[in-house]
Amino acid sequence: MPMTQSAQEISGTLPIFHAGSLTGTFAKINSAFKESHPKVEITSTPAGSVTAIRRITEENMECGVIASADYKLIPQLMFPSYADWYIIFASEQIVLCYNEKSKYHDEINAENWYEILQREDVKFGRRNPDQDPGGYRTLMVWQLAEKYYKIPGLYQGLLNSKGDVLIGGNVRVSDLDYTFSYQAPAIQNKMKCMTLPEEINLSSKRLEEYYAQAKVELKGSRTGETIIVNGEPILFGLTAPKNFRNQNLAIDWVNFLFSSEGVSIMEAMGMKPIVPSIANDPNKLPDALRHMLSEF
Repeated sequence: MPMTQSAQEISGTLPIFHAGSLTGTFAKINSAFKESHPKVEITSTPAGSVTAIRRITEENMECGVIASADYKLIPQLMFPSYADWYIIFASEQIVLCYNEKSKYHDEINAENWYEILQREDVKFGRRNPDQDPGGYRTLMVWQLAEKYYKIPGLYQGLLNSKGDVLIGGNVRVSDLDYTFSYQAPAIQNKMKCMTLPEEINLSSKRLEEYYAQAKVELKGSRTGETIIVNGEPILFGLTAPKNFRNQNLAIDWVNFLFSSEGVSIMEAMGMKPIVPSIANDPNKLPDALRHMLSEF
């Protein structure tokens, strides 16, 4: 694994902003990284990916590495002022989580989940789509479900359901019967989860064109501005913001993430690493990271 200098010699503070769904995985990655980089201090800040990026671009918070649950947010919200490259490092899927106290958990399945969620006494949660890709991807899952199950009005039926709640503030996952989540954090938190059909769970490259039928309108960076996001396979991406002064440290951390140890940690935490990785423009990628691409 290429290093700009000896890992033992590299020092400094590395602020990492990342999607909340990466909290468990990155805690393991950071702990392993510090074993080989004893002089480095890592601060790790989880948030919805949109919120995390806006802390950099609107609040001018210092960040060495930003990891987004939707790689497209990096060029949409950070190019060209704050970044000009990104790497796609993992794929995911949306699952429906529940527990032993969830109402009707003993009868829910891939063919009736949408009917159970609309029952009067059921509460189900999703993330805020203007803050978190998991939130707008859940809405995409509902749109695709309407087409897959051939039930006109299903999307609006779920959206307007009495039990539909946004997670956050005073609403905790433990207060709900069901929640839509990425698979890896569900596995890490030992939650029961139901796999949704491939046609709606946003996991398959083969179904990329089919997923594109779904679209969600989000708030833009400026007042009154909106962004349209189309459905596509879930891919996580990262970059090192241009204005971070210790680029060598950020690059070393990214290299570690793609090392055999880093990949093993991601797999053990339920993630699906993409190795070799994919970059938007290999020519803009730092030299020390180009080795991780399949071709250059």
